[in-house]
Amino acid sequence: MHFIDFLNQNRPSEDFELLKQLYLFTDLCNPFCMKHFYLLAFLLIFSTGLAQDKQVNPGDIAGFTLYPNPVVSGKVYIETQANAPKKVLIFDVLGTLVIETTILGKELNLTDLDAGVYVLRVFEKNKVATRKLIVK
Repeated sequence: MHFIDFLNQNRPSEDFELLKQLYLFTDLCNPFCMKHFYLLAFLLIFSTGLAQDKQVNPGDIAGFTLYPNPVVSGKVYIETQANAPKKVLIFDVLGTLVIETTILGKELNLTDLDAGVYVLRVFEKNKVATRKLIVK
């Protein structure tokens, strides 16, 4: 398989034209230039992967807020933009599921939980948010 064919099939990107021009240039050179081409191609592909901005997790629930945290009154409020029914799972630090419930509003009653640190997972419409929850 020719290198250009490989790029056409496996690396469609905005950098493709630059790689193609580099290859065509080095194709006119001697084999010594090809070593430099592969090095330049590797560095270009590697550096574009590192330069991409870190995106927000696309699975995170839009407008998710959890308050108060730490919980002192035995109630926590969970708000989202959609305000749809939410499935709530709470795990202790050992990973044991301690609460599994569905809430229709914002309020979640935590009076049965002992003081400690927990992991809260909220599912709403194919989206999920995970947060640390502290109960005092």
